[in-house]
Amino acid sequence: MDRRKALRNMGMSLGYVVATPTLISIVQSCKTENVLEWTPHFFTKEQGSVLTHLVDIILPKTDTPSATEVQVNIFVDRFANEVMEKEQQDMVKMTMDKFISKALEASGKEKAVDLEPVDLEPIVANALKISKEQEKTYQKAIEAYIEESAAGGGGNLSDDTARYAFTSNLRGLTIWAYKTSEYVGEEILAYQSIPGKYIACGDVEELTEGKAWSL
Repeated sequence: MDRRKALRNMGMSLGYVVATPTLISIVQSCKTENVLEWTPHFFTKEQGSVLTHLVDIILPKTDTPSATEVQVNIFVDRFANEVMEKEQQDMVKMTMDKFISKALEASGKEKAVDLEPVDLEPIVANALKISKEQEKTYQKAIEAYIEESAAGGGGNLSDDTARYAFTSNLRGLTIWAYKTSEYVGEEILAYQSIPGKYIACGDVEELTEGKAWSL
């Protein structure tokens, strides 16, 4: 595949398609981490604090576990560190910095580690509650930025576009990581170990109780 096209695709999705051994390795390493004693590998300590709040804003605890309860924050950090290519990593850092800067400005706080969910929720909402036309405009700007970066140029994103890019990509990655977790896969989604039983014809509602299949 053309490298520029590949980067464009990965930039929009943060590269969710990963070789299974790599994914398993990341999942296994997350399981050995203590959430309370977690030290980020890719993000700084302050960024890790913000990330932890953000994934729980995206997927809070309800009748199912919150994102951090299944270690999504640790997974995202490991994924960024071990899977993302340099261009992706640079984009994540740049867009996250602009997101945090806005949250600090709006809250009047000086350090990212002091930011709390109440400070971050409005920034998330403003970044995602946009019209379809504005979303298309942002996506075109992001695509142009990725192409310029791939060509070795010094592309730039407006602050609003950068915050949209960070928030929308983190939302997608958080949901994907959540569904990939062992607990969610086995306890919440429809799960069947491999090799499974072959049923040629069957009602989906009856077979899975209306749940999506675990990946």
